[in-house]
Amino acid sequence: MRWLIVTATLALAPPTFAQDSDPQGRDLMAEALRLFMQGFMAEMEPALEDLEGFLQEFNAYHPPEVLPNGDIIIRRKIPLDVDSGEDGEVEL
Repeated sequence: MRWLIVTATLALAPPTFAQDSDPQGRDLMAEALRLFMQGFMAEMEPALEDLEGFLQEFNAYHPPEVLPNGDIIIRRKIPLDVDSGEDGEVEL
């Protein structure tokens, strides 16, 4: 029983070396993380701008509709002008 009490006390006691944390090491890690994130954002900026343009194009469409036969259609809010060729033919 005494062995159990001693083991539990030692396991739950905070270690003394944890109280003397090195603040400079923490600052170095924070600086490294900040530099990493700046580099990551610099690399991702063109892709994020393309994504922003792509998402703005969604405003040109109505929400998707599911037809009774299971087909899903996405209609434009403003239909495109269809150029008909000679004899009224439409190229698909």
